[in-house]
Amino acid sequence: MIKFLIKGILRDKSRSLFPIIIVTLTVAMIVFFKGFMMGILNGIIKDTATISTGHLRVMTKAYEQEQQLFPSDLALLETEKLMVDLHKEYPEYFWTPRIIFAGLLDVPNKDGETIEQGPTVAFGIDLLSAESREIEMWKLEKKMIDGRLPDLPNEVILSTKLAGRLNIDPGMIITFIGSTMHGAFTTFNFKVVGTFSLNMGPVDKEMMLLDISGARLALDMEGATSEVLGFTHSLYYEDANAITISEKYNINNKSDDIFNPVMLALRDSHQMGTIVDVQTAAMKIILGIFLVIVMIVLWNMGLMSGLRRYGEIGMRLAIGESKGQVYRSMVMESFLIGLISTIFGTILGLSITYYMQEVGIDYSKGLENLARTSVIMSNVFYAKVTSDLYYIGFMPGVLATVLGTMLAGRAIYKREMAQLFKELET
Repeated sequence: MIKFLIKGILRDKSRSLFPIIIVTLTVAMIVFFKGFMMGILNGIIKDTATISTGHLRVMTKAYEQEQQLFPSDLALLETEKLMVDLHKEYPEYFWTPRIIFAGLLDVPNKDGETIEQGPTVAFGIDLLSAESREIEMWKLEKKMIDGRLPDLPNEVILSTKLAGRLNIDPGMIITFIGSTMHGAFTTFNFKVVGTFSLNMGPVDKEMMLLDISGARLALDMEGATSEVLGFTHSLYYEDANAITISEKYNINNKSDDIFNPVMLALRDSHQMGTIVDVQTAAMKIILGIFLVIVMIVLWNMGLMSGLRRYGEIGMRLAIGESKGQVYRSMVMESFLIGLISTIFGTILGLSITYYMQEVGIDYSKGLENLARTSVIMSNVFYAKVTSDLYYIGFMPGVLATVLGTMLAGRAIYKREMAQLFKELET
């Protein structure tokens, strides 16, 4: 029976080609829509985690309360011991130290006289360790515009916006002016070896990146760090797990000491909890509405396809087929069409989603107003291929098509022989 129906589908293109095309395109649209929405959500979370919060973040209790001021005097001490303990206790995460500090950049001429000055926010991250994944997470090799990555503690890279505003080119020596961990005035010379662009609106407007060893030299923070960030090895944020770990850590390390370390999950910083919850709920609602509409359309297509075949149904009944045989064959044929279309649609949708995962869509012009917000969001939106994309199209593609045919096929059992012969005569 199945072999016979497949031959009919392949040979009678007037009956099968249009439904296959419609279902294929519909399923591809569903797969891509879901993948693109997941990509946007994951992109926001990943960018925020990389630049600001990590999946988990350890800092002193005092630093947490004043973190927007980057208070180096409230930093964590004995960082190496803390890192060893975190790696041992939470091996499902990898941990990396970070120093964030602000100050003034002074750009001298050949005679050492100041020609430009401007504020900067510097990120001391682990760029030089062999086991570090900071370059991978920041995607610095792809984001470099000019020059190279730092190889020494006194080398830095600047955002193109900051470098352009201060007229700084790779190879120039600049002076950082700020204060040390102990509140003393400090100046430190850095060599600019490259420029980068994160494509994140205002985020990298005044950004300077350097190895954490250089930040420790400039701020007299040997063995100290502003915070320690933890990331899952897959770089995929698991909200429930992060909350559980942070709560357990804070209970086990409870103390009234303001320099006692505390752990925050990503959702505990910068109102990310609200953003994650709202976006997840919005995605489910939008996707649910979209799936319902698609299923209604495909249901209606199956219904209309069945109604248009009343003449064929009458002929098959007239030559001796039972109503049950006709009904089952129509349902099976609809199932095969839906299955074939869903497979093609899933392949097409995954192909488009994977392409958009690698290339992305540049929304720079559409996000110009982002400059007036504090949201960390890339100007390039990427899709995300997830495991559920491999099967999400089967519900509308197969189920809706079959249900439409089943509903239309109910009319088979209402056909009377007298009415049938009357139709055949005309």
